[in-house]
Amino acid sequence: MTTPDSNQNTQPLLDLQRVLIAIRRRRRLWLSAAVLGLLAGAALAVLSPTPPTAVTRLLVLHAEDAPNDSGTLIKTDVAILETTRIAGAALQRLGSNEPPEKFVQSYTATGLTNNVLELQVTARSHGEAVAKAQALADAFIADHGQRMQAAADAEAQALLGQRDQIQTELNEVDRQIAASANRNSQIGPAELQSLYARRADLTSRVSDFTNQANEAKIGTPQLAAGTQIVDAPRPVVESPLTPLVTNAGIGLGFGLVAGLGLAAVMSVVRDRPLLRRDIATHLGASVIAQLPKPRRGRWGGGAAQRGRVAATLARAVGETGSISVLELGCARVAAMLALDMARHLDGPAVVVDDLPHREVTALSGEAGEGVRVVDGSTAEKARIGVGSVSPGTAWTDLRRLGSETVLVVRAGKAEAAWLHTVARQLADLGIPIIGIVLVAPDPRDRTDGTLWDGLHTALRGRAAFAAARPANAGDHPFAPIPGSAAGKGEQTVTLKPVHADLPTKQFTPVDAPEAHMNGKLPLDREG
Repeated sequence: MTTPDSNQNTQPLLDLQRVLIAIRRRRRLWLSAAVLGLLAGAALAVLSPTPPTAVTRLLVLHAEDAPNDSGTLIKTDVAILETTRIAGAALQRLGSNEPPEKFVQSYTATGLTNNVLELQVTARSHGEAVAKAQALADAFIADHGQRMQAAADAEAQALLGQRDQIQTELNEVDRQIAASANRNSQIGPAELQSLYARRADLTSRVSDFTNQANEAKIGTPQLAAGTQIVDAPRPVVESPLTPLVTNAGIGLGFGLVAGLGLAAVMSVVRDRPLLRRDIATHLGASVIAQLPKPRRGRWGGGAAQRGRVAATLARAVGETGSISVLELGCARVAAMLALDMARHLDGPAVVVDDLPHREVTALSGEAGEGVRVVDGSTAEKARIGVGSVSPGTAWTDLRRLGSETVLVVRAGKAEAAWLHTVARQLADLGIPIIGIVLVAPDPRDRTDGTLWDGLHTALRGRAAFAAARPANAGDHPFAPIPGSAAGKGEQTVTLKPVHADLPTKQFTPVDAPEAHMNGKLPLDREG
C-alpha cells in the first residue's frame, strides 16, 4: 500500500517533471521577462544608435609570404595597426590634437585573408570617419614600407659586409700572384696554380654577394608598391531597423533565458506541490475530481464538469446528512461547487457561508429554488458548510460545518508545509477528508492522485462501509461495529469490508460510554 512516508522516501532529489510543469505554469513570468528583454534591446538601439562608421580594405604583401601561412603575418599587421605609433602618425596627417590612446579605441582591424586587412573607423560623422580611415591606411602603408625598406637595407648591408671581407682576402691573393712574377719569388708552379684557383673562387663569391645585395634592394620597392588600398574608405550606411532588430532579438533571447532560469529556480526553492500525486500525498487523501480554472467569472465548458462533480458529492451528502466544502486558494470555485451540490440534493438544502469574503452569499442568486444560503454565524445545523483552510483559519469552527469534508485545492497555491498543517489539523478535529477536488491542474499531469490506504474515508469505500455499519450507528463515518474487548476501558472496533481483499482498519475510541450509547465517537484514532 502507498503511504506518505514511502512516497517521500522514493521521491528523487530533483523531480524534472515537477520542474517542467512549474515552468509551464509560470509562463507569464518568463514571457514577461522575454518581452521586457525585447523592449530593453529595442530601447538600447534607439537611445544608443550605432556611431558613423567608415570601412576600407588594404592589400598587405610580405617578403615571407607562403601558401601554407596560418595568418601569423596578417595578425602581426593587425597588432601593429592598433598601436599608438600608427595612431599618432595618422593624427599628424590629419592635424588633430586627439590623444593617440583615445583614437586607438575608435577603430578596429580584422585580417580577412593572409594578405587582406579590413579597417573600420568610427567618428562623430561619416565624413570624419572616412578622413580618419584614409589617414590611418596611409600611415600604416608608409610604416609598412619603411619597415620593409629598413629590413632590406639591413640585409643588403650585411651582404655587402661579407663581400668586403671576401674582397680583402681576394686582394691578398692578387698581391701574392703579382709577387710570384718577381725573379726572387720563392712560389713554385704548384703553389701558383693554387693561388689562381683561390682567386677565381673568391672573385665568384664577391660577385654573388654583390648580386644578392642588389636583389635585396630591388625587391623591397616591389613589395612596398604592392601594399596598397584596394577598397577606398567609404561610409557604412545601414538601415536603422537593422540594429533595432538585432538588439531586440538579443534582448529577447537573454530575457527568455533569464525568465526560464528564474522559473526553474523558483520551482525548486518554493515547494508548492503541483502534481496530483504530491497533493494527495501531503494531504493524506485521494484526488477524486479536478476542475478547470474559471476565466473572468465564466466557466464555459467547465460548467458541465463541475455539475458532474457536484452530483457525485451530493450523493455523499445524502448518505451522511452533513458535509463541508473547505477551500484552499479557490474560494469562488468552492462556493459555486457548494451551490451546485445543493441543487442536486433532494428536498430543501441549507448552505452555510463561512468564507472570509462571503462568496456563497454573493452567488446566492444562482442557487435556485429549495436552496437557502445562511451566514456562518447562524446557529443552524448545516447540510453543506462552506469554509476555508487558508492561513488564518479558525480550526475549532470547522466541526460545525460538517462531520466530513471535501477539500477544494488550487494546484500550486499552498506550500507543502501548509498542506501538512491542514491534514494534521483536520485529523486532530476528527474530520475525515472524503477527497480532494483539484482546481486548475496541469493538463499534462499524468500522475496518480489515489491513495490506497484510506478506503474507510474514500468515496470508493463508502458503500461497503455503509453496508457494514449497524442501524443505530448514527451519522458518524467512523461508527463502530462491536467487537471483542481489547482491555479494560477499551473496545476494539472493526470496520468490516465487503470484499476480502479490502484493507481492515481498527479504531480505538476514547473511553466515553455515553458516546457509544448515542452511536457517536468524540475522536477516533487509528490503532
